[in-house]
Amino acid sequence: MSEVTTDHKTIRRWAEQQGGKPAAVDRTHKGDDVGIIRIMFPKAPNSEHGNLVEISWEEFFAEFEERNLALVYDPDGMFSKIVGRDTAERREHGDHRAAR
Repeated sequence: MSEVTTDHKTIRRWAEQQGGKPAAVDRTHKGDDVGIIRIMFPKAPNSEHGNLVEISWEEFFAEFEERNLALVYDPDGMFSKIVGRDTAERREHGDHRAAR
């Protein structure tokens, strides 16, 4: 069962417990522009972190707030998806077709 959060402490705690690190998509990370953010799991089987660059949690959360994002995640596993907060709200109200 997935959960949704915007709480920075919850996100960081969950990610670090799973071996996750804050990251940006390499091709979008230019100069002062963090670009598209992700949580990468370098030790996970089949991890596709080759296109990601590690960033600081401060950079990650600044972008997270600027873009008004939320994290959908499995509290007991590595599944996660970063979505817009409006999408997260629609999903919480039963619209499971809301994807972004």
